[in-house]
Amino acid sequence: MTSTPDQSAREAAAGAAVGETGSIIDLGLPVPGGAFDEHHPPDAALIGDCVHCGFCLPTCPTYVLWGEEMDSPRGRIYLMKEGLEGQPMDDAMVSHWDACLGCMACVTSCPSGVQYDTLIEQTRAQVERHHERSSKDKALRGLIFSLFPHPKRLRLLRGPLRLVQATGLDRAMRRTGLLERMAPQLAAMEGLAPRLGRPEPLPSYITAHGERRAVVGLLTGCVQGAFFPGVNSATARVLRAEGCDVVVPAGQGCCGALSAHNGRQEEAQDFARRLVDSFEGSGVEHVVVNAAGCGSTMKEYAALLADDPAYAAKAAAFADRVRDVSEILDELGPVATRHPLDLTVAYHDACHLAHAQGVRAQPRRLLRGIPGLEVREIADADLCCGSAGIYNILNPEPARELGDRKAATIVATGAQVLVTANPGCLMQVTSAIERSGHQMGMAHTIEVLDASLSGRPASSLRPAP
Repeated sequence: MTSTPDQSAREAAAGAAVGETGSIIDLGLPVPGGAFDEHHPPDAALIGDCVHCGFCLPTCPTYVLWGEEMDSPRGRIYLMKEGLEGQPMDDAMVSHWDACLGCMACVTSCPSGVQYDTLIEQTRAQVERHHERSSKDKALRGLIFSLFPHPKRLRLLRGPLRLVQATGLDRAMRRTGLLERMAPQLAAMEGLAPRLGRPEPLPSYITAHGERRAVVGLLTGCVQGAFFPGVNSATARVLRAEGCDVVVPAGQGCCGALSAHNGRQEEAQDFARRLVDSFEGSGVEHVVVNAAGCGSTMKEYAALLADDPAYAAKAAAFADRVRDVSEILDELGPVATRHPLDLTVAYHDACHLAHAQGVRAQPRRLLRGIPGLEVREIADADLCCGSAGIYNILNPEPARELGDRKAATIVATGAQVLVTANPGCLMQVTSAIERSGHQMGMAHTIEVLDASLSGRPASSLRPAP
């Protein structure tokens, strides 16, 4: 990415801010004519927490790729400060916010506790209200959001996609490179699609095996439910084996994560309200999630619906009950027998599980509790794989580069299977490892645990010879 003169001036100013307090708490409301309106602009007090120390730089994927100050967290925060002080929102400013993956590695690394996750979501909501995107960008985003947050539409897509995969048309199309040249974003979307198996519908109520220890609800999700139904089935089996009654509300829909992470605030709020309603009266003690991005948003429902008097209290109570599947299993402790798996796995921390939710130790404890299984760590583990929700569709080139970096570090572990806890990561890393020519199995954390509890052989998780 090449800096324009205006960008270079901003970078110099941001760099000069190093060592300053950076506080703009006294600004109050945004200056009229600036980038932001008065409805939840980037919080001036949170911006003031950034002291421009630079600890975030080596953890930021885009800064690592390009070395541009404005494509670092502190650079983007500086642009938010400019917008509050009266700088109008322009294409260059938006391009730097759009380039952020929202991986939240900077939140983990920040010694000052800067809430960049809150700031970037506040900023993106303002961008969606005030920035006029190109017709091509609007069309692509319109396609994405008319499809991915809608489980029924995704399920309808399964049939044609399975046909294309069965006939080999997808591989033939990739070999020609035609779609890549004509529409790289659509080519990225097609290339990420996983190999589809049969649908695995779940009953609305699954009774615990043995003594009941908890009653939990299960989020089936959008991409997870349509493209990785085996993960939901494995989740239900493991929860049942560990003494949980599992409630699967039939009317549940999208959690709103993709919309919230991309500034579509009202849409995200609508999805959140519907999901809260779908679990209301279910009698569950916890709502279990097996997709990292979904879980991180659902845990923030209290903030998302804080301005809605009809839902604020219900949303806060709902958020308090949300648990990643690895959290709830770790909290309960094991009762089901673990059968040995002679297997080496590389565990990849999904960003919205490790950074946004702080869930790192629990999935590792679950894996290490399986006899015969060895967990290997990945170098530069905190650097995002490039999936980041829909980032790898909107920005295929940097996402591909990040994916290839991640694939190289995973392959270097020598592990037989890559394990992670997010469907987007599974698709992104699978695609990157396939490009590398390396043969490697791919699995969700819960699928590995399910194989152990079910007594299936390790070969069921390894790649076919």
